[in-house]
Amino acid sequence: MFYLRVDSLSKAYHDKVLFKDVAFSLSKGQRVALVARNGTGKTTLIRILAGEEPADQGRIEWARDIRVGFLPQEPELNPEHTVMQALYASERPELRAIHAYEVALKSQDTAQIQRAYAEVERLHAWDYQVMAQQILSRLKIDGLEQPVAVLSGGQKRRIALAQTLLDAPDFLILDEPTNHLDLDMMEWLEQYLTSQSMTLLMVTHDRYFLEAVCDEILELEQGQLYRVSGGFSDYLAQKYARLERESRETEVARNRYRRELAWFRKQPRARGTKSRARSEAFLSLQDELESVSGEGALSLDILMPRLGGKILELHHLAKAFGDKVVLKDFSHDFSKGDRIGVVGPNGSGKSTFLNLLVGEQPLDQGEVVIGETIELAYYRQQNMHFRNDQRVIEVIKEIAEVLPVRGGGQITAAQMLERFLFPAPVHWRQVSTLSGGEKRRLYLLTVLLQNPNFLILDEPTNDLDIATIEVLEDFLQDFKGNLLVVSHDRWFMDRLVNHLFVFEGDGQVLYFPGNYTDYWLAQQEQEKALRQQAKEDKSKEDKPLERKPPRENKPKLSYKQQKEYEGLEQELEQLQTRKQQMEAELANPGDLGAGSLQKLSATFGELEAEIESKELRWLELAELAEG
Repeated sequence: MFYLRVDSLSKAYHDKVLFKDVAFSLSKGQRVALVARNGTGKTTLIRILAGEEPADQGRIEWARDIRVGFLPQEPELNPEHTVMQALYASERPELRAIHAYEVALKSQDTAQIQRAYAEVERLHAWDYQVMAQQILSRLKIDGLEQPVAVLSGGQKRRIALAQTLLDAPDFLILDEPTNHLDLDMMEWLEQYLTSQSMTLLMVTHDRYFLEAVCDEILELEQGQLYRVSGGFSDYLAQKYARLERESRETEVARNRYRRELAWFRKQPRARGTKSRARSEAFLSLQDELESVSGEGALSLDILMPRLGGKILELHHLAKAFGDKVVLKDFSHDFSKGDRIGVVGPNGSGKSTFLNLLVGEQPLDQGEVVIGETIELAYYRQQNMHFRNDQRVIEVIKEIAEVLPVRGGGQITAAQMLERFLFPAPVHWRQVSTLSGGEKRRLYLLTVLLQNPNFLILDEPTNDLDIATIEVLEDFLQDFKGNLLVVSHDRWFMDRLVNHLFVFEGDGQVLYFPGNYTDYWLAQQEQEKALRQQAKEDKSKEDKPLERKPPRENKPKLSYKQQKEYEGLEQELEQLQTRKQQMEAELANPGDLGAGSLQKLSATFGELEAEIESKELRWLELAELAEG
């Protein structure tokens, strides 16, 4: 069944044509990604489909009675609403009923609770309440009574995502849904979107997310739309095959493909996001493409300042903001050539850690010792200060006219711009005409052109398109200095880092030897072992779980399990409140009809079963926490 048909769609701004005569269709159940370079119109295209702005010409046809949900990059929430009001700002009757029921529970007005409960029953909306609890828990949305106006951009973004998912539209349009999500949230969202019978069109630069969620990719390039069946690995294969057919002289593209291919072949298959069929299809092009790809690789082997014996030493660092501890007695000596990724939940202190290292925030305790030969360059999330009347080439030349490369040559500012996907005609455009992603790409280039030997990058892939991220990866793979990077881009981290600092909360930082996928697999094994241990403990002991003495040398909770443990406490409290309300209603059966009484009894039984299940899990985690 078709959901969407697009025919002869065109859009231009002044003399810049974004796309012309675009045509495609999507059917029920398809999950499709739209990819393109920054500034080429992908966000404009999905905004047109969502009815947020008009096309110049063309026709958009939706199936009858289809409900469309849209998550923009910059959601607009009513600042006067509370978080709860924002989450339930929907016309769907089931959600409005659940919202009224939640409000009634807080009021403790028995009559109001009974009316709200009856409406939820009439609409069979309890599934929506379960879904709401799951989504809010996984996206770490709390403080439901605080006003939207006081929230950060990332918090607003997560609320908008939750609101869109809760509305459960027939067709979802998502613009960069993983922005402002930490790694746990991303992996949950992958599972959620693939486990539901969803029809989806999204823009994202997260390549693992593309591989896991999408079954088709649309690429918008030079105003034309190309369609590829499969995930990101299939797109890579067909993309570079097309480049080979179109031009045997695209040396940069061929070399980039060869790097992608070599890296892809090394990846563990246990992750589950790359199917065997996709991997085989991708690798099957190796002989065909390597036969024409020639030798050599894209090289930006810039002659950076030499690294001495002392790189960067961290001695007993400590930092806290009131009761929130970011670092607690953390020490580490960087070695020459270290490439370290920094991961952890949102708000755990990753960006603060980088600011402490460069002296932009004071330490409570400890010392940072920087080697005499070290030239630091720091890419921040928020530091784009350009004059709008500046030309693009002028911004770059203020940093450096040329950079020396090994062998006695040099690379000019204009050549660096072209390497980072700024073609010659763009060099003389004013900065004010660039898109947000293009400005971020330009800022990134100004940092790299400082010719450091120690690079610190805070979320460098945010708002960049896939093509630019690939160029950045190429540059950083050639980079001979030290690298310290905070990123939620798992593909980016897997390709570039060989160690991790894992911020686990409460000031604890784990040093892990390996990339993100290595860490993810280790976490899966650890959690599997803990579940097996808990299962064996239950089978060996005759006493009730709550009376078991704590075991010696028992593994403590992982960070994820600690969060689950805390979340279960809140959920059980809410479930017990609901149980008490239902018990009160069952105690007065005269107020209910026979049919309603039967439904209420059945729902009460389900509620008791849910409470029992969650209590058992809570007891398992509580036992582990006491170890």
